[in-house]
Amino acid sequence: MKTAVPNFNLTDQDGKPFRFAAARGKLILITFIFTTCPDVCPLLTANFAAIQRTLEEKKVKDYLLLSITTDPEQDTGPILKDYAGRFKADLKNWSFLTGTRPELAKVWKDFGIHVVKNESGQVQHTTFTTLVDRQGNRRVDYYGDKWQDKEVLKDIEWLRARKP
Repeated sequence: MKTAVPNFNLTDQDGKPFRFAAARGKLILITFIFTTCPDVCPLLTANFAAIQRTLEEKKVKDYLLLSITTDPEQDTGPILKDYAGRFKADLKNWSFLTGTRPELAKVWKDFGIHVVKNESGQVQHTTFTTLVDRQGNRRVDYYGDKWQDKEVLKDIEWLRARKP
């Protein structure tokens, strides 16, 4: 599977602009979360933290982890930064992204993420993670929260072994 990821511009946890096009040349693992999520999102974020620890131990530098919010009204930069800290995220290679609802809605649509905010303010969204190659193509999609960090690390190794 190869699906080109359209360029997008969002804002990171430090309020700095993030341009997806600028990340070309790295392997990018992308997931969708919100900081007040009671179940799946902390699990996905913990998996990302485990993946980051392993990549750092192996001295891998050419990667980027992206956690994109599905609740932009709640998840401002400072809140995302605090959330990142709870998982000991190394923000050199891991960005927590937010933006306006219209900016994010376009990104969600491009990845096939359905986001619904119900009357009580609770957010429901598609549980989806994808691995993007150095050329900006989606290569492996992981649906739900049953995937293991070891599985993703194996896919990262496979893509790293392939010459651009």
